[in-house]
Amino acid sequence: MIRMAKLTDYASVLTTYFAREEGRAYTARDLAAEAHLPLPTVSKILKSLARGGILTSHRGLKGGYTLARSPEQISLTDIIAAMEGPMTLTECGEDVGHCPHQSLCPITANWQRINFVLRQALSTISLAEMTHPLPRELRFGGPKLRSL
Repeated sequence: MIRMAKLTDYASVLTTYFAREEGRAYTARDLAAEAHLPLPTVSKILKSLARGGILTSHRGLKGGYTLARSPEQISLTDIIAAMEGPMTLTECGEDVGHCPHQSLCPITANWQRINFVLRQALSTISLAEMTHPLPRELRFGGPKLRSL
């Protein structure tokens, strides 16, 4: 199973709060209360998102965090990269030289293609789109899928 880290999952949820009320500054405490997540977890995520250029930190009495760009300009790829670094499924996915077997591997180019397609797909989904719930049952050209 391919799965992103729990903190990255939480980051995608937390950023939708910012997108729904664009311009609102959230403190870690306020966001933790609204999202029903532990304050230390939310603080860690917000710091990572700020380092990754997704959020801007504001100090002072009316301080907190705000989106660094509009929700339409932030993709899921941006959020994942801010939390986990470059998004790849395999060691050979991003840079040459991470895997000692890369020069001999017959499927390196295939994995690089798969990683590229995955990044492209997630980069087309904006944070703004994530704020709108999808219908319970979806069809994407194949068998009927059920959303969670």
